[in-house]
Amino acid sequence: MTTKPPAIKSRDRDTIISALRAGVVPRLGLQHIQVGRQREIEALIRDIRRVGEGGSSIRFVIGAYGAGKTFFLFLVRQIALQSRLAVCQADLSPDRRIHATNGQARSLYAELARSLSTRTAPDGGALRNILESYIQKATEQASSTGVPIETAVKDGLGDIREMVAGYDFATVVAAYARGYEDGNSVLQDAALRWLRGEYTTKTEARQDLGVRTILDDASFYDGLRLLAKFVRVAGFGGMIVCLDELVNLYKLQSAQARKQNYEQILRILNDVLQGTTEGIGFILGGTPEFLLDTRRGLYSYEALQSRLAENSFAVNGLTDYSGPVINLPSLTPEELFHLLERLRDVFAGGDTDKHLVPDEALVAFMEHCSNTIGDAYFRTPRNTVKAFVDLLAVLEQNPDVKWSDLLTRVEVSEDRQGADEAEIPEDGDEADDELATLRL
Repeated sequence: MTTKPPAIKSRDRDTIISALRAGVVPRLGLQHIQVGRQREIEALIRDIRRVGEGGSSIRFVIGAYGAGKTFFLFLVRQIALQSRLAVCQADLSPDRRIHATNGQARSLYAELARSLSTRTAPDGGALRNILESYIQKATEQASSTGVPIETAVKDGLGDIREMVAGYDFATVVAAYARGYEDGNSVLQDAALRWLRGEYTTKTEARQDLGVRTILDDASFYDGLRLLAKFVRVAGFGGMIVCLDELVNLYKLQSAQARKQNYEQILRILNDVLQGTTEGIGFILGGTPEFLLDTRRGLYSYEALQSRLAENSFAVNGLTDYSGPVINLPSLTPEELFHLLERLRDVFAGGDTDKHLVPDEALVAFMEHCSNTIGDAYFRTPRNTVKAFVDLLAVLEQNPDVKWSDLLTRVEVSEDRQGADEAEIPEDGDEADDELATLRL
């Protein structure tokens, strides 16, 4: 007996179709198009559970361009939100890096803080909600113990004050609480600016909030630890930090800049592996070159290579999902067929009577893709999916056209995004690398 697909909300349907036609990951309805990778998802669910219990985790999600890394990260993000964790996410770029001296690391922190999401605020901007949740918790504590609200607010931040940069962080949270109680929106906005890393000078922060420090390039990681600690104090399980497009570190022209970013990654990795941080999980998305290249990738840094090396016993079909690296496997042809079935269901709104094409059309489409670009059609399926969605869109709007007449006109190309970008530029970078590895 065939299982009837679940009904799909029109909002989810339209979002999925629009996003896939543009070649990007939809923010809604991921459950309707998720196929395969069950064990990888189970491994990340264990990480989420560990973070929610006060532990920490770090995962490097490695996959080729178009293989589904971003989709996987978005799916894990949704699971974390449903598990009462806060989630922040950002893509690395030339202007946003883990380590920098010209504001790029502060810019990355600010983007993460702005994107902070919870189950009730899934689209970002949840920091204000988390602050007010903490104030409400402190208010209840004050009423039950008979102490002033301001005292309850400060008492709850005792552990944060003991952390690096924690004293000023706690002072700013207390300032927001004072502004909230007094109806002072200017003070609240200033506190939010500081907590989001949006102050660029200490002088301005001192004038507005009476603190002597700001969250800058040097405090990127410490700021995230403070944010994760505060999220737990406010009543949430912990915080997941999703960083995608780490290949942008691999593309940095300066070998010294790459090394400094890799050292920051090593610091985070060591803290997680040694259990010296709590309530925070990191998920870092990158390509195989970013991880394995011994000249420019993470493996060029010996301490990282030794920690991220694969289990030597995980061979001949054996797997190990307990290490920090998760290699996203390619979809099999069978899984891609199932994905096409799900996309057909999405267009039909979950109503099997409204399918635009029969099963034989799915088989014929896959054969067409295989003949056009070979195995890449299911190994890196982004362009294949986009072509199929485009085909269904035309059939939906032109009901008199037969799918068989359109199939030969479907254009699908191998996804080679970033293939050329990873090549070493010819502007002196190669000499820079050679000097960086010079031994006397």
